[in-house]
Amino acid sequence: MTQKHYNVTGMSCGHCVASITEEIRGVAGVSEVVVDLAANTVTVRGTDLDDERLRTAIVEAGYGVGDPVPA
Repeated sequence: MTQKHYNVTGMSCGHCVASITEEIRGVAGVSEVVVDLAANTVTVRGTDLDDERLRTAIVEAGYGVGDPVPA
């Protein structure tokens, strides 16, 4: 299992967390999504995670995403 961490901009509430979680769960290989609203980060765990698809899912949820953060 691998994991990726992202800085996310524009999150401000529980709805933001739910939206991002739902979009990312739709990406192939994702087994767990942890959104930390206070830290503005998202951690994704799974197998064969595609960075571009994960970033696209965050953007499609309506938020900005920075480069992956080292684990």
